[in-house]
Amino acid sequence: MSAAPQFAGLDFTPPPVLELIQKRSLIIGAAVLVLCGIGWGMNADQFFRSYLVGYMLWLGISLGCFAFLLVQHLSGGGWGLVIRRVLEAAASTRVFFFLAVLFVPVVLGMGRLYEWTHADAVAKDHLLAHKAAYLNTGFFLARAAFYFAIWLLWSRWLAIWSERQDKSADVLVRARLQFISGPGLLLYGLTVTFAAVDWVMSLDPHWFSTIYGMLFMAGQGVSAMCFVIAMGVLLTRHKPMSEIMRAEHFHDLGKLMLACVMLWAYFAFSQFLIIWSGNLAEEIPWYIRRLDSGWQFVALALILFHFALPFLLLLSRDLKRHGRRLVRVAILLLAVRLVDLFWLVAPNFEAQHGVQVHWLDLAAPVGIGGIWMFAFVWQLRRRPLMPLYDPRLKDIMESQHAAH
Repeated sequence: MSAAPQFAGLDFTPPPVLELIQKRSLIIGAAVLVLCGIGWGMNADQFFRSYLVGYMLWLGISLGCFAFLLVQHLSGGGWGLVIRRVLEAAASTRVFFFLAVLFVPVVLGMGRLYEWTHADAVAKDHLLAHKAAYLNTGFFLARAAFYFAIWLLWSRWLAIWSERQDKSADVLVRARLQFISGPGLLLYGLTVTFAAVDWVMSLDPHWFSTIYGMLFMAGQGVSAMCFVIAMGVLLTRHKPMSEIMRAEHFHDLGKLMLACVMLWAYFAFSQFLIIWSGNLAEEIPWYIRRLDSGWQFVALALILFHFALPFLLLLSRDLKRHGRRLVRVAILLLAVRLVDLFWLVAPNFEAQHGVQVHWLDLAAPVGIGGIWMFAFVWQLRRRPLMPLYDPRLKDIMESQHAAH
């Protein structure tokens, strides 16, 4: 093993404040999940709907970070090196393991969430009977196990080679990370598409959209980049990241966030346009439920705050280069991501009663998020905040000192 590189005496050890965040996240997450458990006893139907929305939000952040990590290994851009540890921690084996455990309530609530789990409903409905070979409990669980197996396997594989890079300057390590990232991206696209169909689209088994998986991938990209920017701003309040991350890095992250926002808007509008222009009788009721009884105002809010306002703000070069301004846009977008998932899930149940926000709709994302943050920070604290032997680190540190 070669000696660890030194950069002007900088210590890449994670700041002590992360330990405090980890403890508080666990306490808040556990306490709120206990409250959610009480809510389960009071209104089980509402609990499972709210839980699914919250679960998809945090799963989306992990999967979005997983995709960006694979892209970073493939492209080798400097934009990804300063956030690589955040991406690795959010898409780590430990976090995916916690997400697999947190999926258990969704499995327990299948009978209340998915119409196709009821044999009598399938027997009365020709379309459900036609889809029964795919939409049945056993195959659903087998597919879920397969998705988690892929995410766990690939995250572990990436972690093994990344940890080797922390101990050696061997260029073959980087080549291996690049080699496994290509197939990883392909598997990411396939598993996310089928998971979105299984866990959200099949809430209405009569409706289908071939662009649905890509819409979810774009949403995960938005969620992940917002979370990375928020963590980047938090870390730059402390050493060593206060000495490393500069306006140029936030500028790059802001441009990526803008690209993800535009991609989400493109897929969302394309899906609507195809169904509306084709006057497709099977798909139109899905939109009618979401454009009536007050839900149209939620849709309007999504257009304004998930696309129009962030798009206009992120056109500003100054805003993208100012981390503390950029993080406000990121937090807004994360909140709107939750609204978007609520809009996709909730109208499948009693949409005619209009928009009804239950306290579990807020508690479930907070509870799941607390446990998720605990696992994320636990992983982030385990390793130096920069990959010590990555061949691009030297260039970044030299340009950093040149800027000073």
